[in-house]
Amino acid sequence: MSASSKVWFVTGASRGLGRAFTEAALAAGDRVVGVARDLSPLDDLAERHPEGLLRLGLDVTDREAVFDVASRAVEHFGRLDVVVNNAGALFTGMVEEFGEAEARAQVELNFFGALWVSQAVVPHLRAGGGGRLLQISSIGALGGFPSTGLYSASKFALEGMSEALAAEVAQFGIKVTIVQPGGYWTDLYTSSRATEPNPVYGDLRAELEKQWAEGSVDSEPRLAAEAVMKLVASDEPPLRLLLGSMVYDVAFDISRRRMDTWAAWEETSRAAEKAVPAPTAS
Repeated sequence: MSASSKVWFVTGASRGLGRAFTEAALAAGDRVVGVARDLSPLDDLAERHPEGLLRLGLDVTDREAVFDVASRAVEHFGRLDVVVNNAGALFTGMVEEFGEAEARAQVELNFFGALWVSQAVVPHLRAGGGGRLLQISSIGALGGFPSTGLYSASKFALEGMSEALAAEVAQFGIKVTIVQPGGYWTDLYTSSRATEPNPVYGDLRAELEKQWAEGSVDSEPRLAAEAVMKLVASDEPPLRLLLGSMVYDVAFDISRRRMDTWAAWEETSRAAEKAVPAPTAS
């Protein structure tokens, strides 16, 4: 391995985008700590890269285990340079349909899992003089969409936390980027869980299924990995990076509509604020 090679820590490394990120990093001569609940899909990569790939089993919702695995990764490779918070899942269903266990499970994985990983790796990145932390978000964080409300909620939370984290750790040379992918041919959809349908949403579900059947165009995960490699190579990475033309267009469309709405209600918004002296205690 080259002395200049990077050490990656990738969660959800066994499938989908995580697998693509892992493959791209290894192909570049970097070393990777591939983290996943099921490590068997990484057997072929381990055979081809016996020195470059360290596989560690982990459920990212287990905070204590996350910290332990991060420490083991550093013990093995000596440092961490690039952390990719990729583990996640999609739970579909109308907001009204979610039970407490289902709602908590979605947020536990997509938000708290990413939070625990962030907390665990920041001290190691700081000790190494800096590094990159990539938070894999989603088009679902651009807005709330029917049947993916809890998924969007988990990604909105991830992005809010990540913006604050980016400002907090910049002083240590740690650069955080929120990556917002569009559609890719992964098993995110086929492995998703669904709520028990409420018949009152039958017409909406039928319309959504029609839209997805007619308008869904997904891409190869390899293209997302190529973009991430460019991101990691940049000396000035952005706080946010959109991946895909569709998500790029959606982001601008949503932003414009929000700005139009704010402008239309500007008078009401400004009238709701008037500075006054602090009230005195009675």
